[in-house]
Amino acid sequence: MSAVQLPLELGHRPAQGRDDFLVAPCNAASVAWIDRWPDWPGHALALFGPAGAGKSHLVHVFAGRSAARVIAPAELSPARVPELLGEARAWAIDGADAGVDERALLHVINLANERGGHLLLTGRIAPARWPIALPDLASRLAAMPAIAIEPPDDAVLAAVMVKLFADRQLAVGTEVVAYLVSRIDRSFATARAVVDHLDRLALAEQRAITVPLVRRVVAEFGRQNGQIPLL
Repeated sequence: MSAVQLPLELGHRPAQGRDDFLVAPCNAASVAWIDRWPDWPGHALALFGPAGAGKSHLVHVFAGRSAARVIAPAELSPARVPELLGEARAWAIDGADAGVDERALLHVINLANERGGHLLLTGRIAPARWPIALPDLASRLAAMPAIAIEPPDDAVLAAVMVKLFADRQLAVGTEVVAYLVSRIDRSFATARAVVDHLDRLALAEQRAITVPLVRRVVAEFGRQNGQIPLL
């Protein structure tokens, strides 16, 4: 097997009690905004990107830095807003574009502004494109800074996978990485899941990670539970 070289320099950071958060060009702007807290131009910020892009990890990084309360969209109702916000000065709503109560969200945004606190929202698309019926909420979301997290390209995904293998002290060949990059969904979550599974399987079977093993794992995951979508 030939040695695998990292095509990029990738940083990593602990994601508040979860797996390491991998920093790459596709998410660097979002990470920079979280690092800038509380030096934001306003009292709210939105991060948006596809599933598996790392939005939830960044919410937990933000919560660790700011002691933010993380609120589930399903918890939000106008009557519960004061209770959910409590005495905190920072809050995060992960997946705020998923059928959230519009009046409750408007109340949260207004209270965050009144208290001089900070609110982080995440969604799959930019807030200005959310299907909002309430005009006041739509205008506030449209004015909110919104930072995109892009899916990783092939070079980034390959570098991420090499790093994940290296972190586990697993030696893999370039052909293994190339096979995975061409067949798995382009997300850090998927890359982490497949490397974790390969690590466990290689240990259990006491064998090297080769293309035949990878082919079996990708097929099994795709067939049994869809955790690793095939392209």
